Amino acid sequence: MYWPDGRRHLSAASFLVLPMLCTLMVSQVLAAERAELAAQYNKSVVPFMKTYCIDCHSGDNAESDFDLEKYRSFDDVTTVGRKKWSSLLDMLVTGAMPPKDADQPPTEELQAMLKWVQDALANVDCSGPVNPGRETIRRLNRIEYQNTIRDLVGVDYKATESFPADDVGYGFDNIGDVLSTSPLLFEKFYEAADKIASQAIVTDRNQLIPRVDLPLNKFKLKSGKASGNQLAFPSHNTGRYEIDTEAGEYTIAIYARADQAGNEPAKMTVQLGSEKPRTYEVKNDSPSKQPIEIKIHPKKGKLPLEVAFINDYYEPDNPNPKRRDRNLFINRIELIGPNSNLDARYPESHKQIIFVRPGEKGLDELQAAQQVIARFASRAFRRPVTNGEMQRLMILYGLAKQADLNYEACIREVVVGLLCSPHFLFKVEEDPESDSTHALTDYQLATRLSYFLWSTMPDEQLLQHAWKGTLRQNLDSEVKRMLADPKARQLTENFAGQWFELRKLDIVQPDRQRFRDFNDDLADDMRTETEKFFQSIVDGDRSVLDLLTANYTYLNERLAKHYGIDNVKGNEFRKVQLKDPNRGGILTQASVLTLTSNPTRTSPVKRGKWVLDNVLGTPPPNAPANVPSLESQKKLTGSLRQRMKMHRENPSCASCHAKMDPIGFALENFDAVGKWRTKDQGFEIDASGELPSGKKFDGAGGLKKILLEDRKDDFVHNLISKTMTYALGRGVEYYDECAIQQVKQELERNDYRFSALIRAIVHSEPFQKRGG
Repeated sequence: MYWPDGRRHLSAASFLVLPMLCTLMVSQVLAAERAELAAQYNKSVVPFMKTYCIDCHSGDNAESDFDLEKYRSFDDVTTVGRKKWSSLLDMLVTGAMPPKDADQPPTEELQAMLKWVQDALANVDCSGPVNPGRETIRRLNRIEYQNTIRDLVGVDYKATESFPADDVGYGFDNIGDVLSTSPLLFEKFYEAADKIASQAIVTDRNQLIPRVDLPLNKFKLKSGKASGNQLAFPSHNTGRYEIDTEAGEYTIAIYARADQAGNEPAKMTVQLGSEKPRTYEVKNDSPSKQPIEIKIHPKKGKLPLEVAFINDYYEPDNPNPKRRDRNLFINRIELIGPNSNLDARYPESHKQIIFVRPGEKGLDELQAAQQVIARFASRAFRRPVTNGEMQRLMILYGLAKQADLNYEACIREVVVGLLCSPHFLFKVEEDPESDSTHALTDYQLATRLSYFLWSTMPDEQLLQHAWKGTLRQNLDSEVKRMLADPKARQLTENFAGQWFELRKLDIVQPDRQRFRDFNDDLADDMRTETEKFFQSIVDGDRSVLDLLTANYTYLNERLAKHYGIDNVKGNEFRKVQLKDPNRGGILTQASVLTLTSNPTRTSPVKRGKWVLDNVLGTPPPNAPANVPSLESQKKLTGSLRQRMKMHRENPSCASCHAKMDPIGFALENFDAVGKWRTKDQGFEIDASGELPSGKKFDGAGGLKKILLEDRKDDFVHNLISKTMTYALGRGVEYYDECAIQQVKQELERNDYRFSALIRAIVHSEPFQKRGG
């Protein structure tokens, strides 16, 4: 077929066939490359490892727990070994391996090994069936439980104060494999459910009648001045207080006692407004739980209340010391009422759950209960309740009815049961009958999405899309809506807060003698700066690369003063442009600098390790157990850099320290609480560094430049891996690499904007599907 100008064009059928042909061709090329790489593994890689690596990295005692003998083929390297071999690649690139004191390979051999590892890890065959992974059934963690109760029931329940701390896996506390349960925890769940249901649902209308304790110390006495938590009348006296009332019926409950003397009990009068005083005998000499109750029907306005002691008596010669002096004491006066318009006084939580009562809409009690229970159960389970489940729930309702409980109390019992159900406490993703990879239902997808972005249950709009089956076609607009919602702050607090380890600011203890400016308020400011900084990237849909290189931050006066920045006044945080290239980005914020320091000094090792782990995703192995700490080596002298140079002369430490220390020393101008300095203990600070690869840089500004120019791909890959781990509730595995690469491509196409990261993840196969 041809265009009018004679040029040939493609038919409609061609547009269908070409993508298939392209996919086939790419698949064939990848297959050929994999075959070549597999052949090179046996021909070149295995001999290289036997010559330069296997002596240290084999057997049960392999260094860094990296046993190369486990990887017997190319497939082993690129699947189960991908994480370990990624670390090996990093060590080869930086020159950390082989160690300097070991035999070194010729340049050609080293370059060939480097190229093979790079090509092997880059050769990801995504043409075959996708393994989306399989999330372990996981319960709600404390934050998720707390937020879900708020949105489901309307009660602010502090689960973080009532439940034990959640275990952490892969850096996060929402990982199914580590969110364990125990009999004790289930007891806590029941106690919480009982308390929450009681707070949410009013089972006795009398609970709605307002009750206020009058402030006894505000009563005006005719003689003397009221003080303390009781009104004491050692002699004739009157106390007066004005009550604000609405029109309606009230009860005034007076709790009084008396020291008795003479032949009659103590007497008290109560006068309300212009009414005639009422006289009451106070016979008890100790506090009583039974008050004197007075019914009144005032109009709206101010109502004077007067209480008086009218029969003082004194007999000093009485042989019984306890019967010599008659005194009156009022311990409490409670105003109860008005008891009108009670329907308007039900809390929102009650109205949210019990939205219909017997007799309304032509429903009898059983029909009303079925509607209330079905709606609440469906919201609690985050999917429609089944007929079988409804039958069991109505049996529970019937048992409560047999115990002579009223309608509201029976509903309350069912709510307690629902809040203890595994379908509420766990995010259950039931599989279809076929044991194969399958797409999540719309309800399961809505649940994954809401707990990823909001750490709580799906809202009404998400559930409506799930019910209509329209969630997937509206996924992008829903993501945009959810990121703009205030609940998206949970992504900052729970994802970024754990990724950057900000929760450790609650437990770090810098030496207050050395760092006198540090206090709890400053620690809170440090956390707030980082949270607001990350949130600004979410809200402004900025580039995720700003996390490394932003020239702005968020400060209040106290933190700005700590940083040496002028013209920031007041406690409110605001966006501040940074002129110093050494400030800017997450690495130079006081939160990270403080939590990666020791109590008395900075720690280049901790700071370097934090960057390798949290920024680049290439964590170093744990230090050998027999290496003494820097402080224990008293013979080491000089600046911190000089002492650490002597400290790392241990050959088993040198390779890892060669990676960590230069990064940490680049941040040495920041003290242990993130304050700028030029000297440390009288020594000029040298913030220059050289990586094992020979790349040199100077200070925090130079480090940030290297990370952006040379290690951007590592940072982006790590960011995607961390975000996917948090989103999926499991660690990423080798079979997730295709999805990670697709997310990375989407980020690159969209200038690394934050929304592109989230959209690409929620559209990815691991997020949308579940393995068989």
